[in-house]
Amino acid sequence: MSDRDSDYVAGDVNLVDDVDDVEEMDELDDVEETDDADDENAPAPGRSRVGDVLDYIARAMADEPDAVEVDVSERAGKVVLSLSVAPDDMGRVIGRRGRTAQAIRALVAAAGARDGVATSVDIVD
Repeated sequence: MSDRDSDYVAGDVNLVDDVDDVEEMDELDDVEETDDADDENAPAPGRSRVGDVLDYIARAMADEPDAVEVDVSERAGKVVLSLSVAPDDMGRVIGRRGRTAQAIRALVAAAGARDGVATSVDIVD
């Protein structure tokens, strides 16, 4: 028993005696992150993840999901999404005082932030 072991009191931080343990921990820190090419949740080529998010939300809300169209374009470094729905679904997508539309914009902005892009959602009639 070493002097360090005799000084141990229950609840103290454990001391590392073996240098190999520290080296193994350093190796774990050196693990490289994978790129989006290996990510199964990555968007399909030519299609943005934010477009997929908006499409999913709008189709889930709409009575006529086949009428939902999402056009993705880029303007001034910002991804602009244009949402078209059936006339009967327009009120449902906008909501009272535009609250549902604002919630949709917030969700799409969060998805865009994950990809590092600024977003804007336009609801067109």
